[in-house]
Amino acid sequence: MQENFIEIYKKIGNSIRNKRKEKGLTQQQLADKDSKLDRAKISDIENGKEDFHFFTLLKICEALDMDIKDVFIDKK
Repeated sequence: MQENFIEIYKKIGNSIRNKRKEKGLTQQQLADKDSKLDRAKISDIENGKEDFHFFTLLKICEALDMDIKDVFIDKK
């Protein structure tokens, strides 16, 4: 992962974590919503450690019933 993008990845991860918790889901429950997702990948994404494909982001947003633009808004 490029150093200059780390803060963006962290912001995306925080948004995903917040939405997942808002929906009352564990990482495993979120992963179970799509066969292309797994709990470890979700954990890495939420912690800003994963350089993920855009497709993965779209699948997570779909599983969370989340608009893609909302992942760029960190509501802490």
